[in-house]
Amino acid sequence: MKVSQKGLYALQAMMVLTRRYTQGAIRIRDIAYEENLPEKFLDLILLELKNARLVESVRGAKGGYRLRRPPSEIRLSEIIRLIDGPLAPFGDADQLRVLIDRDADHSALYKVFLEVRDAAARILENTTLADLISREPAGSSPKVINRKTTGKKKGEPTVLPMVAQGGVSRGKDE
Repeated sequence: MKVSQKGLYALQAMMVLTRRYTQGAIRIRDIAYEENLPEKFLDLILLELKNARLVESVRGAKGGYRLRRPPSEIRLSEIIRLIDGPLAPFGDADQLRVLIDRDADHSALYKVFLEVRDAAARILENTTLADLISREPAGSSPKVINRKTTGKKKGEPTVLPMVAQGGVSRGKDE
């Protein structure tokens, strides 16, 4: 499974809306600033999340976006499937089952891919936005990243670079 940059931005935006759930609507500009995301791209992502009824927009001086449902009712699997499609490396689970049945020479490989997909899906389907926020360190506040001090270019991921890149980073201890 690979989470695209767009998927990562969507998850980051949803985390901001979760952290500020009781504060009402949050402006796109504030979400973009807090997570160091490109505002115009974030606007398109939030529109997609709105069309899927995960967020809603509020007009007016205190307008912006807010979660449509409580954070405890929004699963990561919903967001990832919406933005990036199926959780499996080769299509969805049904497609993998067809490959297992039709391609006997490679069925063992496809079974492993199905197991990987099922494990990832199980975790993502059982993890809500509220779960993510409860896992954050105590006293953590919304992060504001200064590109000048981090040396990052606009659009570079600020979290989970190994997921956004599709690989696994290994430290010296591994």
